[in-house]
Amino acid sequence: MDKTYNSVINALIFASDEPLPAADIMKAIKGIDGEDIQINVEDVNQCVEEINNFYDENQFSFKIIKVANGFLYATRPEVAKYVGFLSSEKSKRRLSQAALETLAIIAYKQPLTKPELETIRGVNSDYILNTLLEKRLITITGRAETIGRPLLYNTTDEFLKYFGLNKISDLPKPREIDEIMQDEDFIEQKKRIMMNLIEEKIEDEMNSGGDDGSTAE
Repeated sequence: MDKTYNSVINALIFASDEPLPAADIMKAIKGIDGEDIQINVEDVNQCVEEINNFYDENQFSFKIIKVANGFLYATRPEVAKYVGFLSSEKSKRRLSQAALETLAIIAYKQPLTKPELETIRGVNSDYILNTLLEKRLITITGRAETIGRPLLYNTTDEFLKYFGLNKISDLPKPREIDEIMQDEDFIEQKKRIMMNLIEEKIEDEMNSGGDDGSTAE
């Protein structure tokens, strides 16, 4: 493959808001320069590797990673906690503790039915399942061959993107999770997130009280 396509591939990945599959990259190149262009998946992978080597050598704070079978720009792990600190202040996409717990159970036990989930959690999960379905983090993939034929739930590509995974097998093993939970950076980040949640709750309650007072006649 012509080395001039390195910059083209770099630009395509940079411009994409979603993980960009190698097939889409090749389609774009052939769509502009003709179907006779010699480029394959291995060429794309090689290009990405060369770009990342350049970023490594020059200590860039970001690199290209593979997520959900596509390529995407991401900050490096050593600087991600700083970016995460700012991101933690934004609550639009934040999941509740119950939602995270439910999502973790589905991710590790999938495909999973609602009765099986509720047996593990010990509480009704209707609302949480609906929330995760709305966020497209889980999907219904069929019905179980058991009494009542309950629906089966699996995680989605959106789940992989949300957590920065390329495939479901990239999930940390239980032992690795225990190590993460004990990590000082993780503990500090968790404290900051909890403080943000408390501050947001207090602010919401104050605003709610102010609205009630202002509308009273």
